[in-house]
Amino acid sequence: MAVYNVHERLLAAEASEVGALIDTLASGDGDRLWPGPAWSPMEFDRPLGAGAAGGHGPVRYTVSGYVPGRWIRFEFTGPRGFHGFHELAVLPAGPERTRLHHAISMRTRGLARLTWPLAFRPMHDACLEDALDRAELACTGRVARPARWSPYVRLLHALAARAVKGRRPADTGPVSV
Repeated sequence: MAVYNVHERLLAAEASEVGALIDTLASGDGDRLWPGPAWSPMEFDRPLGAGAAGGHGPVRYTVSGYVPGRWIRFEFTGPRGFHGFHELAVLPAGPERTRLHHAISMRTRGLARLTWPLAFRPMHDACLEDALDRAELACTGRVARPARWSPYVRLLHALAARAVKGRRPADTGPVSV
């Protein structure tokens, strides 16, 4: 099954400010984009750059391309059946306006044909919207329309948290903004 999934947010900020957010990914407490602690942390085996391997939770990938402050691409290595990539791009949209664009382009095979639409997609969509809220907050100091998790995402999130040894479910909604 072919998958093309896009999330983006138009931000009232210069491209350099938005691009700086991408450069903080997987930097622990300095990460201004990844929506922790409600989501599994994004971690890599080395500093962010081409060849870094890691991911978040069961989703694994390798950085296959990186232009600091502009664009980063991650090639999926897991879960089994995910074949393709996801990427973040900073797209100037006029004076003091920048679009932060995230896209997944992949084919699913085997069990992933079921797990993507039933579990991974709803969780991915919620996580990405939380990340875009963090970007908006970082760039503007506020979030005009904060993301809300559906009851189904709350259920999936609770089940995923219980499946991870020693981890209790995080609160019942997105990170406060």
